[in-house]
Amino acid sequence: MAKVLAVLNQKGGSGKTTISVNLAQALQRDNQKVLLVDSDPQGSARDWNEENGGEILPVVGLDRETLPKDLEAVRTGYDWIVIDGAPQITKLAAAAIKAADIVLIPCQPSPYDIWACSDLVDVITARQDVTGGKPKAAFLISRSIKNTKLSGEISEALNGYGLPVFNHGTTQRVAYPTTASEGQTVFVDPNSPAAGEVNDIKNELIDFIGE
Repeated sequence: MAKVLAVLNQKGGSGKTTISVNLAQALQRDNQKVLLVDSDPQGSARDWNEENGGEILPVVGLDRETLPKDLEAVRTGYDWIVIDGAPQITKLAAAAIKAADIVLIPCQPSPYDIWACSDLVDVITARQDVTGGKPKAAFLISRSIKNTKLSGEISEALNGYGLPVFNHGTTQRVAYPTTASEGQTVFVDPNSPAAGEVNDIKNELIDFIGE
């Protein structure tokens, strides 16, 4: 049975699609069968998939409230399903939380982004309360600027929500938007710093679900 990972954040520009796409390929490179689900009606992951002719990952669009039921029809045969979630706290986001085994919340290092996570955390914790802790959830700091104190301060602030914060995240690198615009991932150069960042996130994810 596939593990279902939802990457969710209701605020635009959080790096949600970038992380979904790159993390999905990082898992695939470990010989995992991965399906990327675009549950955002804007269809960014589907646009990315069209740009590369569907040659990197299988991508399907499931942007209805019936997402948990729809996933059951495609779940067999995959090791991982990665959901690029819808923005806003909509019924689509709630459906992704219901379907997920793990939720990652990418958050930029800004007070506004931290404050914007409040409603999403409430929905996740409410779901955990009625399911005995499922889905597991954690924050991931995205698009941080290297060599600044801000990321550490953001980690401390996010800890106030009561969810763990990953030690690894993404930094502001040209490789992310450049490869996305070409319908690629940062694994075009597997030895690049950006690919290293994504691999570190993947490894921490594997450890997180194994706890």
